[in-house]
Amino acid sequence: MRTLKLTEETQSELLGNLLNRNPGSYTEYENIVNDIIDNVRKNGDKAVFEYTLKFDKSELNASNIRVTEDEIKEAYKELDPKFVEVMKKSAENIRVFHEKQKRNSWIDTREDGSILGQRILPIEISGVYVPGGKAAYPSSVLMNVVPAKVAGVERIVMCTPPGKDGKVNPGTLVAADIAGVTEVYKVGGAQAIAAMAFGTESIPKVDKITGPGNIFVALAKKACFGHVSIDSIAGPSEILVVADETANARYVAADLLSQAEHDELASAILVTTSEKLANDVSAEIEGFLKELSRTDIIKKSLDNYGYIFIADDMDAAVDAANAIASEHLEIITKDPYEVMTKIKNAGAIFLGAYSSEPLGDYFAGPNHILPTNRTARFFSPLNVDDFMKKTSIISYSRDALCKVHEDIELFAKEEGLTAHANSIAVRFE
Repeated sequence: MRTLKLTEETQSELLGNLLNRNPGSYTEYENIVNDIIDNVRKNGDKAVFEYTLKFDKSELNASNIRVTEDEIKEAYKELDPKFVEVMKKSAENIRVFHEKQKRNSWIDTREDGSILGQRILPIEISGVYVPGGKAAYPSSVLMNVVPAKVAGVERIVMCTPPGKDGKVNPGTLVAADIAGVTEVYKVGGAQAIAAMAFGTESIPKVDKITGPGNIFVALAKKACFGHVSIDSIAGPSEILVVADETANARYVAADLLSQAEHDELASAILVTTSEKLANDVSAEIEGFLKELSRTDIIKKSLDNYGYIFIADDMDAAVDAANAIASEHLEIITKDPYEVMTKIKNAGAIFLGAYSSEPLGDYFAGPNHILPTNRTARFFSPLNVDDFMKKTSIISYSRDALCKVHEDIELFAKEEGLTAHANSIAVRFE
């Protein structure tokens, strides 16, 4: 993990390096993904079964592609009951937080007889993708599904890859049951995204697809956008810690490593005003690497995308944080709340020494599906609004329209749209 002086040059180099992780950079995989999508779109279940056998070494057919009630019951038996209870607590925290995001339809009635308003309704069918592969993440199930349930989505479809034995990770299945998933299908990869985007004989077409995945899943979501709504094209995980001399080096090191273990492309960055803290954190990281699992992944992540920057002052550190616009931002300073007021770009902000990033990943309640690769400059965490659609309502009386019809006609004529103008004018002939 390199230690550098924070300057315009080193910050620019960092931002350029981080952009290399953008899913849009992996154009060499696009043709593969597009071929998968086209095949699933044309051949439906047949293509899905073939890809599942090829990539997951699992033989599917119309009778076993959907997870059964018995399989869900079996999954409960395979898990530690204490873990099941923890997932239930987490789901409740997520529900309570997202309930506060709900908005209601509204109508504004004016004295001139005009009525304007907005009708807010949930989408009908939501699709969620849950990875298998290197690791299964029941927490992502909860984070994707609970906001949809709070929004009022009636049908929630989940796709997740099976193992060679044809079974789905038990933690994933139990989380899906707790969160309220309607149906689960044993399909992974780009073929799962295509199946949900266009529908097959077994898998229904959905209105929106959310959830993380590998580069093939990300590119498939990108390619299907427009035929179906998506949450975002998520990049690798990232954490930025802004700290001063009051921070505990051991805590900071542990928090940086908590993201570096996700995969080789994960980014872990410390920006500090204290050279001593920078050195202490570097030493603590070396110590932790001797104790932790997934050490090979962590080392590759830190070698490629791990940085410690020493800033002249806290204003410079904050400027860097706003430029990086990290998915996760921890502020561990003497007065973290004061520093927070200067932050403009971050997916989620964690304040103080005891608000470690995994608190948000698993339990606190705010969503952990967050904008990555600097998209926190214009994207938000997954939320209830992502599962709602808004319709405008317009009603004018003759008297209300009479007062403004000449203005509307003038506007239409200036744009050369005489039929638009005529649509208004005929009502006052």
